[in-house]
Amino acid sequence: QMQPVESGGGLVQAGGALRLSCAASGIVFNFYGGAWYRQVPGKQRELVATITRGGTTNYADSVKGRFTISRDNAQNTVFLQMNSLKPEDTAVYYCSLSRSGATYWGQGTQVTVSS
Repeated sequence: QMQPVESGGGLVQAGGALRLSCAASGIVFNFYGGAWYRQVPGKQRELVATITRGGTTNYADSVKGRFTISRDNAQNTVFLQMNSLKPEDTAVYYCSLSRSGATYWGQGTQVTVSS
């Protein structure tokens, strides 16, 4: 079972920036759409951003204008650039790669934003 590998999480002060990466192997990456989700303890996983095979993006209202999702098919990687971070962005961030009949989830990376 392929599992994307996330990296780039960490501790940052409010107003700072982080860039998350989600690297895949063993699949034809450009056949898959990508997404980032986040989850805090006791709450449901929340969709943050999506990117289609063709590069069309969509964002949750809470991150519009601050986060940017992108993909590099040559590197088999989906990115999430997070700017102007707020304490309420603190969560475990998960990437997923999907096509019809198959979804692969990463293991999650912790993002903590201090006030």
